[in-house]
Amino acid sequence: MATQKPVVRVGVAAIIQDVQGRLVLGIRKGSHGEGQWQLPGGHLEMGESYFACAEREALEETGLVVKADKFGAVTSDIFGPEKHYITLFVSCRMVKEGQEPRVLEPEKCECWEWKSWADVRALIASEDGRTKVFLPIVNLLEDHPDIEALTEASH
Repeated sequence: MATQKPVVRVGVAAIIQDVQGRLVLGIRKGSHGEGQWQLPGGHLEMGESYFACAEREALEETGLVVKADKFGAVTSDIFGPEKHYITLFVSCRMVKEGQEPRVLEPEKCECWEWKSWADVRALIASEDGRTKVFLPIVNLLEDHPDIEALTEASH
């Protein structure tokens, strides 16, 4: 009987910022990275563009109607010997400013909050920071320290 070889999966993360430049971040539940701060996002579906995936996932998870408008960055995220993701970060703008994110998948996310890039960096820099922030975001900020400049045109 043949064993199935692990597969690298593609995740898409939506970087949604308000007019102050704060990001929508939520706390993961029920999956790898449970208890960690994440961006809205999920798996890229067959035949779907990464822009469409970011828009769909943002709407499904937060209720925010967004328009994906800029590719931000990519990370390679290895969670263990059998879990490897390539994460595409997509900068999105809210179609209607002033919208507030809502928890629409309570089994997957505890809450959604607005946090600045500085807040995220402070969480990572804290003593137990690597357990507070989802690995793709940690890798994003390590690999792309200029991510704010790459995403600021969207808000």
